[in-house]
Amino acid sequence: MVLLFAVVIGGYLLGSVPVAVLVARVHGFDPRQVGDRNPGFWNMKEQLGPRASAPVFAGDVLKGLCAGLLGRFCAAWTPGAGTSSGLWTAPDTALVYAAVGAAMVGHAWPVFAGFRGGRSILTFVGGFAVICPPAFLLGLVVLAVTTAAARSFAVGARAAVFGAPVLQLLFAPAKQVAATGLLMCLIGLRFGQAALAARRR
Repeated sequence: MVLLFAVVIGGYLLGSVPVAVLVARVHGFDPRQVGDRNPGFWNMKEQLGPRASAPVFAGDVLKGLCAGLLGRFCAAWTPGAGTSSGLWTAPDTALVYAAVGAAMVGHAWPVFAGFRGGRSILTFVGGFAVICPPAFLLGLVVLAVTTAAARSFAVGARAAVFGAPVLQLLFAPAKQVAATGLLMCLIGLRFGQAALAARRR
C-alpha cells in the first residue's frame, strides 16, 4: 500500500506539470483562453506551429513515460514482482498502471494549474510505451503508415492511439488490455467534457 500511494502521488505530480501553459506563457498567452481552450499539443500547434509547440509534445509524452518508469522502479521493491502474468496478481504491472493513470489524472486536473488541464492523450502514449513496449513500437508503424496513406498526421495519430488496445492483445493478457481500455476511458471523458463546455459557450 505504501508503494501504491507513492506511485499514485508521484504520477499525479508528474502529470500536473502544465507544460503547455508554461510554454505558452513564454509566448505571451494562455492556451486555456485561445483556440479550443485545451492546454495540450494540438491547440499549441494551432497557435504556434509545429516547431515551437514541439516542447509541449515531448513534455506531455515524458510525463507519462516517467510515471510508468516510476511504477517499474517502485515495483522492484515489491516482493514477488514479475512472478505472474495476470494484472491483479503482478505487483509490477499494477503499479505501472496506477502511476500512468495518476499521471493522466494529473494532466487532466493539474494541481499546479488550477485543475484546468488537457485530455491526457500524449501522457497516455508515454505511459503506454512502458506498459507494453512491443505494442507501442507497432503503434509507431501504424502511425507512419496511416499518416502516409491519409496524408494527415492527425488521422495517423488517432489510428495509433485508439488502436493501442488491439495491438496490445498480441503481447499481453486480456486483463491488462482491459486496464489499458480503462485508461483510455479517461480520454473519452475529457473529450465529452470539452464538448459540453463548447456547447455552453
